[in-house]
Order: sequence, then C-alpha cells, then structure tokens
Amino acid sequence: MISAWVLLLVSVVYVGGLFGLAYYGDRKPLYPARAWLRPIVYSLALAVYCTSWTFYGAVGTAARSGLSYLPIYLGPILLFVLGFGLFRRLVVIAKERKITSIADFVGSRFGKSHALGALVTVIAVTAVVPYLALQLKAVAMGFDVLTGTTMHAGGTPLLADNALYVALMLAVFAILFGTRGIDATEHHQGMMLAIAAESLVKLLAFIAVGVYALMHSGGFDAFSEPLRNAATLELPTGFFAQTVLAFAAIFCLPRQFQVGVVECENPADLGRARWMFPLYLAIICLLVLPIVHAGAQAARGTNIAADAYVLWLPMAHGDHLLAVFAYIGGFSAATGMVIVASVALATMVSNDLVMPALLRIRALHLEKRDDLSGIVLGVRRVAIVLLALFAFGYYRATSHTQNLASIGLLSFAAVAQFAPAIVGGLYWRGASRAGVMSGLLVGFGVWIYTLLLPSLAQAGWLSGQWLQDGPFGLGWLQPQALFYLHGWDALTHGAFWSLLANISCLVFVSLRFRPSVQERLRAAVFLDPAATRATTVSEWRGRVSVGDLRTVAERIVGEKNAARAFEEYTLLTGKAVAPEAAADRTLLQHTERLLAAAGGAGGARRRRTEARRGPAGAD
Repeated sequence: MISAWVLLLVSVVYVGGLFGLAYYGDRKPLYPARAWLRPIVYSLALAVYCTSWTFYGAVGTAARSGLSYLPIYLGPILLFVLGFGLFRRLVVIAKERKITSIADFVGSRFGKSHALGALVTVIAVTAVVPYLALQLKAVAMGFDVLTGTTMHAGGTPLLADNALYVALMLAVFAILFGTRGIDATEHHQGMMLAIAAESLVKLLAFIAVGVYALMHSGGFDAFSEPLRNAATLELPTGFFAQTVLAFAAIFCLPRQFQVGVVECENPADLGRARWMFPLYLAIICLLVLPIVHAGAQAARGTNIAADAYVLWLPMAHGDHLLAVFAYIGGFSAATGMVIVASVALATMVSNDLVMPALLRIRALHLEKRDDLSGIVLGVRRVAIVLLALFAFGYYRATSHTQNLASIGLLSFAAVAQFAPAIVGGLYWRGASRAGVMSGLLVGFGVWIYTLLLPSLAQAGWLSGQWLQDGPFGLGWLQPQALFYLHGWDALTHGAFWSLLANISCLVFVSLRFRPSVQERLRAAVFLDPAATRATTVSEWRGRVSVGDLRTVAERIVGEKNAARAFEEYTLLTGKAVAPEAAADRTLLQHTERLLAAAGGAGGARRRRTEARRGPAGAD
C-alpha cells in the first residue's frame, strides 16, 4: 500500500502546479501571439465533461452492466456529429449577447426576467451539488484504495475526512482564478489553460492504465466478449434515456456551458473541437473494456469495488508508480469539474439570486455606493465556499448508498430540464416566458418526486414505505411507477415523466399565453444569429448623457472596468464620447451588455432606470 502522506503531498503539489500554470496563463496570455493554441486549449477544456464518473464510474458500470457505460460517451459524440449546428448557434448568440451563464441565457431570451433566471439558478444548484459530491467521493475512494483504508465517510470523524480538505482546497483555487474580475464574460485564460492541462493528464493516465490492462488481459481478446454480448443481447436497460440525457448535458450542465459557450473566444475554434472532443471520448470509451477485463481478474477474491479497478489493477501487480499516476488522473477529473462548476454556479447565484435581492433592500443603501464590484465578488466567493460545504455534506450523508454512476445520472436528469427552454429559445418564435417558467417548475417538481426523493429514501433520509404504496396509499402516484407505468428503470421513468411534463407545459402555456410584441422583438437576435446589433431593441428610453451612463457603469463594475469598456467602444466605433453628449443607441446597448455581464441581463434593467434619472436620481 501507499502511505497517506505521499498521496497528500502528490495532491497538494499537483494543485500547486495547476495554480502556477493558471497564474502564468493569466499574467502572460498565450493569445494572440500563439493563436494556434487557442482551439487546442478550448477542445481539451471541453473534456472537463469527463469527470471522475467517466474516469472511475464508467469502468464500474461496464463491470456491472456491460455496455451500459456507452451512453455517457455516445450522447456528446452525437451532439458534435449530428447536432453541431445547435451548439454553434448557441455559442454565436451567447458571444454576441455577452451571455454569462445558462440562467442569463434563459432570462435574456425570455424578457430579461429576474424570476426566470432565479429559477434556473435554483435548479442548477440543486442538480449540481450531488455531482460535486460525486467528485469528493471519487477522490476519497481513490485515497482509501491506495492506502488500504476501509472506513467509509459515515464512519470517519469529520475533521479526519480527507474529502473535507479536498473540497476546501478546490474552493480556494476556484476563488483565486474564477472570481478575480467582475465581468463574468471576461475569458479566464489561466483557468482554461489549467483545465486543458488537467484534461491532458487524465487522458494520458487513462491510456497508461488501458495499455497496462491490455498487457495483463490477453491483449485485444478483452474486446471480444463484450462485443459478442452486444451482438446477441438487447440494448442495456436505460440505454436510450441515458444517451438523450448525455446529449443534452453538453449544453445544459453549468460547467459545460461555462467552458463550451462562455469561455469560447472565437466560434471558429468549434471546427477543431468538432473532431478533437469526440476523438477524446472515443479513446476513453474503447479503453474501458480492457480495464474492466483485467481489473476483474486482479480483484478476484477481494472486496474491491468495480469503480476502483482503474486504481487497483496496477496496485495488484505491485506497480505503485502507475497507481499514483492513475490517482492523479482521477484527481484531475474531479478537480477540473469542481473548479469550473463552482465558478459557473457562483456567477449564477450572485447575478440571479443574491445581488437582485440585495438591491431591493433599501436599508442597505446600495444605490448610494460608488462601486458595487467588491460586493459582487464577495458574494461569488462566499457562494463557492458554501457550494463546497454543501457538496461535502451530501457526500457524507449518501456515500455508502450510491455508486458514482447513479449520482451522475441523477444530476443529468435534473439539468436536462433546461433543454426545452434552450432549444425552444433558439428555434421557436412562439415560446413565451410563461411557458418556459411553467415548464421548468413542473418538470423540476416531477424530477424531485420521481428521482430525488426516492434516492433520499434509499439513503435513509425518508421513509421507504411510500415508494411501494404511493403517498396516502395511492398506487397510481408511486414515484417510480407513476400512473401505473411499470417495466422501466427508475432513471428512464423519471426522465420521461419530467421532460414530458416540461415540454407539455412549455408548448401548451406558450400557445395559451402568447409572447408579447416586446418579448418577440427582444427574442429576434436569439432566433436569427445573423441579426446585427442595430436591429436589437434596446430597453433604454429617454435622453441619457454619456457621463450619467458612465457613472452607473462605474458603480456596478468599478471605475477601471468602466473606463476600459468605454475605451473599447471608442476604438470599435471611432466616435469620441464627451461626458455631456447624449448617448446614442449603440453606446446604450454596449453599456447594457457590460452591465448584464456583471450582474445578469435582468439586473441591467434596473441600471437603465438609474442612467435615465442620472446621478441625482440615484441618490
């Protein structure tokens, strides 16, 4: 076995190396001097999708259920091969509108609604906290396997649980390189470089273990048995549902939206990513089979969980160096997800939940402050720490009842509720704010009832009697056999009913409560990516001076950021902007997008009123 202090030292040194790489990427940007690197970094960063679930959990799933591990790889590959137009359209529109998150996208598309953005944020946080806990569980599992520890989280004293310190360490890293600037659309080049490096490390580690497995499992014979089974048997249980959920996850998961949409500096980079990312997934997908074959042989006669085969295989043969490399790969898979997801969720929490609420509390007199950027950044940093602690709490409570794949699929089903709103927002002119709001509320409610509550009951948090009998003895309301629909696995059943309810409400409510004229006009740029900025309908009204506009901008994003934004406007348009001059429509729209980047599209509505009143009115 490997000493615990060795793994702790490796973990700290590795995170320190990422810290240094991210620092270098921020201080000495690679672009535009090395523009050829940008699409490579972007393509590798997309592989933040491959979390510890795909690094460890896919092997465990393949060991238990054969080819059931394929959907989590097949879904993204299908999106980039067959649904690439949807993803490109999303990236182009988000870049044009300076979208900062999924909540910002949905809120901006449907009337710049605070309520809609807040609802999306609540759903995202609820969905991703279990996913963050999954990463902590994977790191703790790797630590236990390599050190020979047998205690699970529930039996480990709180302060002796290494997952707590991993969570806090990753929270600090996310704060340092994800919340240093107020503008959430400003590209985090250092963070992207670090995430790309992590993706390369975990790929090399998985390849190393895969090749090692081929050497210890009879070569390519490891592929023959599962392929023969696939040819003679039906598709694994839940195969179609999991593929659909994985397809949607690429643009619905907050971390994937952050990396794939918000952090995309040039839509042309998608051309390289279209083949690099699927190739990355295909390599990992193929190597799962020999690792399962060799891992099962190495674990024979032991109580090693299938999820840990990647680590146990080299350990069983005495190759401790390779085992440590595999641990680093799994650690990379977990840390990349935690960092990016924390930054994305913290932005959503600050822009769409906390700051709008604080601005409504008159006793705080925030409208009189000259600079709110410090408060916004503080909210984001506190949100990151709280997310880490919530994830650790969920991990402590459920680690002994759920495997890695079940936790991941639970989160996938939750974020899939965003898919009807996003797809409808991109392609259906008749989709209305009321329809999207009702669809999300009902779909999320059904997800809670059919998937989340049963998982909590299985963990012992709730009574399990209602799972068999239904609430109040009403059999047709059994959460895993709703309306007497039997024969499906729990995930397929829950995903079907939640998405059916979501889409039905979106369609029928939108047809009943049609979008207003203003809502249709604001949606034009989302429905037509080629629409120019000049056609965008601005919500600013009345005569606004450049000086008043700049004062409001400085109050929200800080003097330095406001000055830079106005200088950029001058360079782009070639127009000098005198403080006493009246701001034209183009400058108003430029400033509105700046404010939306700092506080969400809905928050920009309140700022426009301040600008119209001027500084005196704001006081």
